[in-house]
Amino acid sequence: MSRLLIVDDDEEILLLLEKFFRLHAYEVELATHGEAMWAAIARQQPDIIILDLMLPGEGGLSLCQKLRASTHIPIVMLTAMGELSDRIVGLELGADDYLTKPFDPRELLARLRAVQRRASEPRPASSEDARLVISFCGWHLDVTRRELRSPANVMIPLSGGEFDLLVVFLEHPDRILTREQLIDLTRGQGHEAFDRSIDVQVSRLRRKIEEDSKRPDLIRTVRNGGYMFTARVTRA
Repeated sequence: MSRLLIVDDDEEILLLLEKFFRLHAYEVELATHGEAMWAAIARQQPDIIILDLMLPGEGGLSLCQKLRASTHIPIVMLTAMGELSDRIVGLELGADDYLTKPFDPRELLARLRAVQRRASEPRPASSEDARLVISFCGWHLDVTRRELRSPANVMIPLSGGEFDLLVVFLEHPDRILTREQLIDLTRGQGHEAFDRSIDVQVSRLRRKIEEDSKRPDLIRTVRNGGYMFTARVTRA
């Protein structure tokens, strides 16, 4: 049973979602503000968090940033219809997915399951021999452990979305991938997207792996095409 923490100040939504997700085999805990969220995490870390953007006191964007800096818990943000800039900022701060209000709980369930599935893959085996490490330009991505190390052997934290995007690039080197293909490969076909979602993730990833993110060499923009990963890739 997955443990779900829902953070929203709308009690009607909280009760609706609590009942719905309990029916779908989730263990649910509720919080109406940031302090209650941190207290819930301290008691027992959830497997995934639904985080509303508009909260009393500290807002959802600030909480998302602090969560991502201190944990790897997957985060799905809830935003009001039309708040495109906030959704972009949410992804920049490390949210794994978003859904706009009003929403169908069944779609939210599908989003949560997809995020959890991506966060748990791959989990091939516990032995060291089963580990998959992909290398490029001195960088090493341990896919099994979901760990990225720099050429100086420094651990570089990745959000779930950044990890998925890097894996896709490493699996398709020297190939132009359109934004639509990247969305399909990282989030699944039929996923609703807005124009800048992949651009935001690429920008975040560039800041972490490029020597100069403003003049990228590893992830190049192809005009009217999309993006291409140019480094030589090896597997171990």
